[in-house]
Amino acid sequence: QVQLVESGGGLVQAGGSLRLSCAASGRTFSSVAMGWFRQAPGKEREFVAAIGWSGGSTGFADSVKGRFTISRDNAKKTVYLQMNRLKPEDTAVYYCAGARTLVPETALHEYDYWGQGTQVTVSS
Repeated sequence: QVQLVESGGGLVQAGGSLRLSCAASGRTFSSVAMGWFRQAPGKEREFVAAIGWSGGSTGFADSVKGRFTISRDNAKKTVYLQMNRLKPEDTAVYYCAGARTLVPETALHEYDYWGQGTQVTVSS
């Protein structure tokens, strides 16, 4: 079992940066692929980024490629989402998620563990 707690959200101007963190508890973190999803008001939850168990493989949604990076520190049981050149359309609640696989997953149904979410608001 893995429990996830996100932090680092907030209000930022367009073009700015934020770094989200997701702290995990549980003994199996290092064997869990991790991902970030987001959900804007009135929209479905969508994939943002994912990282495999070792951090050696990653995946990104086309809308964030080149602007966002994902990383993890298995010793600290933490996964990060660095968001640069933020746009108003990045405004959403961002969720950290864990999947009982070793490789990055893009599909929401592959994820077994979810955090409570953190709000990111980008003003124009």
